[in-house]
Amino acid sequence: MKSTINVSGLLYFLHTILLGCTAEVLQINVQNQGGEVVQETITSNIHDDIITLEFQRTDGTLITQLIDFRSEAQVLKALVLGEEERGQSQYQVMCFVTKFQKGDFITSDAMAKLRQKNPTTIRTPEEDRGKENYTMTGWLVNLDRSSPISRHLSICSEAKDSTYVRDVDLKSWSEIPGSSMSILESSVTSFPHVQSNHQQTSVSRCNEVSGIWAPCICSLELCIGWFPCGLKYCKGKIDNNSINNNQINSSYRCGIKTCRKCSNFSYYVRQKQQCLWDE
Repeated sequence: MKSTINVSGLLYFLHTILLGCTAEVLQINVQNQGGEVVQETITSNIHDDIITLEFQRTDGTLITQLIDFRSEAQVLKALVLGEEERGQSQYQVMCFVTKFQKGDFITSDAMAKLRQKNPTTIRTPEEDRGKENYTMTGWLVNLDRSSPISRHLSICSEAKDSTYVRDVDLKSWSEIPGSSMSILESSVTSFPHVQSNHQQTSVSRCNEVSGIWAPCICSLELCIGWFPCGLKYCKGKIDNNSINNNQINSSYRCGIKTCRKCSNFSYYVRQKQQCLWDE
């Protein structure tokens, strides 16, 4: 039996208090691919230029997506409820920090201007962007020294031993003014290689390992079922000269495009016990 955690109303309350008047909050009812309805809370903070999206899956997993537009960083955080009868703790938290691709989400300013005409409507995305695979290469062990990646990594404070990054993204962030590869590498511990008879061997995937205390490569898929991924523009005409009745063509914003996207993360765990869902 999984542990339970009550998050009803908590997300909205915390964002309202912590982000104050600079934040705009939307609550969206989203139908997932299994036909179930979950409620997403999307918060836009123009001052910090970030967007936060949160929801609880039907299995109890709490998902948080934070997009930092200034640093071009994305954090996907998962709070997974434990299976106590299998010796797990109440829950475990993982953070996956990756480079954010511009154009995958509308800006914080555009997000703040969105309004819902029918808040109770159950929504489905217009486009399915499929699944993107991420192979993580190390732990981000010093969040205090990781500000070149993002100033908002405190969201991962509960995942000090389970915040994951990739070398390819570190290289990109090292080019940010004030950052360097040496600074970032000092905050990261690379995944180890398992030693067998004094030789380095590759680590097996968790679904191929029988012992729950053995290290392995875990796989976790996180899906965002609905998010604004672009703006829609319509064509129209405006008066250029009211006396001569001249008109010119123009375009204006007339809506948003919505998408669904999954991310599959592969990462090292010290014990299969930390990855019992991957069986």
